[in-house]
Amino acid sequence: MKEFVSVIMAAGLGTRMKSDRAKVLHPVLGKPMLYFPLQAVRALRPKAISVVVGHQAERVREAMGTDPGLVYALQKEQKGTADALKAGVAPLGKVRSTLLVLNGDMPLIRTETLKALIAFHRRQKNALTLSSFITPDPTGYGRVLRDDRDRVSGIVEQKDATTDQLRIPEVNGGLYVMEPGVLDLLSQIRPANRAGEYYLTDIVGLSVSEGLKVGACLVEEEDLRGVNSRKELAEAAGILRMRILEGLMADGVSVMQPGSVFIEPEVKVGRDTFIYPNVVIEGRSRIGAGCHIFPGVRIVNSKVEDGAVVKDGCVIEDSRIGPGCSVGPFAHLRPGSVLKKDVKVGNFVELKKAVLRDGAKASHLSYLGDAEIGRGVNIGAGTITCNYDGTHKHQTVIGEGVFIGSDTQLVAPVKVGKGAYVGAGSTITGDVPAGSLALTRVRQRNIEGWVKKRALVKGKK
Repeated sequence: MKEFVSVIMAAGLGTRMKSDRAKVLHPVLGKPMLYFPLQAVRALRPKAISVVVGHQAERVREAMGTDPGLVYALQKEQKGTADALKAGVAPLGKVRSTLLVLNGDMPLIRTETLKALIAFHRRQKNALTLSSFITPDPTGYGRVLRDDRDRVSGIVEQKDATTDQLRIPEVNGGLYVMEPGVLDLLSQIRPANRAGEYYLTDIVGLSVSEGLKVGACLVEEEDLRGVNSRKELAEAAGILRMRILEGLMADGVSVMQPGSVFIEPEVKVGRDTFIYPNVVIEGRSRIGAGCHIFPGVRIVNSKVEDGAVVKDGCVIEDSRIGPGCSVGPFAHLRPGSVLKKDVKVGNFVELKKAVLRDGAKASHLSYLGDAEIGRGVNIGAGTITCNYDGTHKHQTVIGEGVFIGSDTQLVAPVKVGKGAYVGAGSTITGDVPAGSLALTRVRQRNIEGWVKKRALVKGKK
């Protein structure tokens, strides 16, 4: 695509959101609303992008970050969209290429739509192109006016429209592509209301008056939907969510009940993976091929490799599950946990900064924190690595082939050598040499006849 620059207007207060948070920072599928139009533009590789900020400007900058092609422009006062565009082009210097203008509250806009709009503009050799769409209910939108030769002649806002104009089904979509000369007309726009706001829509009529070629490109209404309320925010999120799921299904992923599955935009899922109902996958998670993610699972910024199974009710955070592993049901992998190949982590097992090497098993009811667990280790039910002394965390290291009996406490720092056994019910406070059996149980004592004697004593009372 030929060189162009872009201005994204994101300075609005968003009063209808009824929030202390800037409108463009409201989350949509885990991302600030502004993320979506910004990413849509970035994918076209413009020469520069200027984001106009105002309300909570610093928070917007912090949320969206910086890069060499991104600049921020401050609109000090809310004086309307034309004033916002003035502010936006200022840090770009003398604009000498095509300019794409869009709003930061349009999370449904797609790269393909922007690309088609710019292509239409250049193919028609327009000085100014606006997006438009046809709707059976144009209430609230500015109507696109055309002359008797079907050429765009202006935009009229609903409050200023005549009865005949209110019947026009073609409305302004809020995207603009313009050549540098059109920007000179910004200075001719006059305040449109008592608040002294300058409306960018007025540039259409001014361009026509100056004899510049103006066109309107029809765009899908869904792409142009803005967000001005919590209801519209939820609707936009629902549309985006279904777009993501439809894309995954088209690539060979089975989503068993799409209406209940929540997957964020940066998640990747391999083919022939099955995702069951009520699954949530967030952040930059990566799910491999041939996996099964069962109901009620939440996965955050984690990697699940090919053929792994995550059973019902698990929470996986900032962790890695290797190929062929089985996790759950109802397991919790906290940040820093790593399962190598063919590891089994069963029900009600919690891991934190634990590495389980190939073939290790912790089948049920255990806590393994700050632990290094070798190949083929078997962890019995109820095992705990006591990793915290009240001040510092300490590590437990368990060698290859070790068997840890049920209800064992491993008081870190401690090491259990290769091939060792630890008897059930033991509290291990010192290192266990390789090939040893460690026991700390009190010897069993049976008192014969105790039950009968106890009954006699109670009877006398």
